[in-house]
Amino acid sequence: MTNYSAQSDTELLNLLRLDDRAAYTEIYDRYALVLLGHAYNKTRDREEAKDVVQEVFTMLWAKRETLQVDYLAGYLFRSVRNIILNQIAHEAVQDKFILSMEKFAASNEIPDHLIREKQLMAIIEREVAALSPKMREVFVLSRNEHLSHGEIADLLGISQQTVSKHVTNALKILRVKLGVLAFVVLLIHIK
Repeated sequence: MTNYSAQSDTELLNLLRLDDRAAYTEIYDRYALVLLGHAYNKTRDREEAKDVVQEVFTMLWAKRETLQVDYLAGYLFRSVRNIILNQIAHEAVQDKFILSMEKFAASNEIPDHLIREKQLMAIIEREVAALSPKMREVFVLSRNEHLSHGEIADLLGISQQTVSKHVTNALKILRVKLGVLAFVVLLIHIK
């Protein structure tokens, strides 16, 4: 029976390459607490330090057959440092991503509003287009071209009373078809 605690790091590495679990256990027993202290000094978080050390030993076992290491302690400490640096870099990338998503979401509040407004305006335009031809023509001249009833009457050769009746009837029809909210938008946003 081999006395693993008397073996050098180099001998333990050779045994580890041959899938010797007892050699792996000896390496763990030798270095786990020291690496945990080292990781804690870098992270100042016990749970994170434990996770880092566990990752180092998991990686050591996974790479045991192909591991080309001359100095085991140096390799283990370097692995702890690299894992911590990778975590810091990953956190920085995550923070950048979250910040960019927050900016994107904030910048898209206005376009969402504009999209809803465009959809509502399309509905209004569709309902205006469904009015009778003469009523639609009078309504468009009144609301879009901002012509007075007298100007519309002169332009179309009809009485001001007829223009007023067409506008009033168009508004009644649109109020019923569009509902109150869309009708208010119509009155506010009509060109």
